[in-house]
Parts: sequence; structure tokens; C-alpha cells
Amino acid sequence: MEVRATAKYVRVQPRKVRIVADEIRGTSAVHSVGLLRYQRSKGAMALRKVLISAMANAQENHGIGPENLQISTIMVDEGPRLKRMQARAMGRGNRIIKKTSHITVVVEDVEPTKAVKPHGTKAKPRPTLSAPVKGKKAAAKPAEAAVEAPKEEAIEEATPVTASEAPEENGGSAPVETTSEAVEATTDEATTEEGASEDKGAQ
Repeated sequence: MEVRATAKYVRVQPRKVRIVADEIRGTSAVHSVGLLRYQRSKGAMALRKVLISAMANAQENHGIGPENLQISTIMVDEGPRLKRMQARAMGRGNRIIKKTSHITVVVEDVEPTKAVKPHGTKAKPRPTLSAPVKGKKAAAKPAEAAVEAPKEEAIEEATPVTASEAPEENGGSAPVETTSEAVEATTDEATTEEGASEDKGAQ
């Protein structure tokens, strides 16, 4: 459905309005209103008022939301000219022609387009925390293999420590030997020391 709005006898040159109209023809109505707001020309200001009026007509008379409107036609016709005189030298006068415009804006309703993502690529896969596997195992092992839980090692029962196997009191870390061989070795050393002392005394 097409809805229009017209403004007549606008005090702006048609040429200046047509320059702005060529930029927004065929675009979204809401987007065009935002662009015309920051145009510094007088023609953009007049065209923006007519566009807002057309959007209001569509909403009040036909119940069409402004987000579904698109500019289909913009016509800028020349209105009557105003003649003025400017005094010049030696009693002469120059004519000043002030032009007017008739601006007509036609908007139509269109189906809203779905928002498209700016890129068409797929999302990157999330990184895995497992260390990379090198060699033939990496090809055979799937990427999403479950991490195996570490096997629990068998805990050996601690054997009680006897007083003979305990470390020395003076800070030594080696345990005291209490086997029969160790006892015999100590007795042999004692006998040799006694024999040596007796020999020294005899001399």
C-alpha cells in the first residue's frame, strides 16, 4: 500500500532538493530520516519534514509501522516564482527571482527483512585442554576422546619398625646391624684390639 504526503510552496530551490532526494530514494524510511537529520542543506530539512509526515499518515490512517516503510517515489516540482527588485547604480534595478518547490513523498509498506550476520563463516571450535599427541597415535586417536582417569596405584602396607632397625640417636641415618654376622665381626675386632694392646705392653 502506498501513502503520500505533499508540501507546497516551500521556499527552497527545486534543484537543491533534488540533489538530496537522489540519495535517499528507494531506501528505508526510518534510515532516511536519520540521514537527513544531519544534512546541513535547507532542502534536506524541508524533505525530512515531508517524509516524517508521510510516515505519520501511514501509521494513523492505515496502521503501518514506520519500520516497515520504504521510500518509493520522491517528486520535486517547481512552484510559482517570486519576483523581487534590487537597486543598482544610476537608477537601474535588477530582478531577483525566488523559486519555490512542491515536494511529494510516497512511501510503501514492505516485508521486514531478516537480519543477516555480517560474516558467513562458521564459529571456530573451542580449544581442548589436552596436550597434543604426536606420531601415529594422533591419527588413530579421535579429537574428542575422553580423558582416562589415572589408575590408582596399589598402596603397600607399612611394616612396623623395631627398635633394632631404628636409626641411631646421634643423627646417623644408617640403621644399626643386629644380625649374627655383625655380632661376630664386632667380637673379632675386640679380640684383635686386646691382642694388639698386650703386645705393646710386653714390648
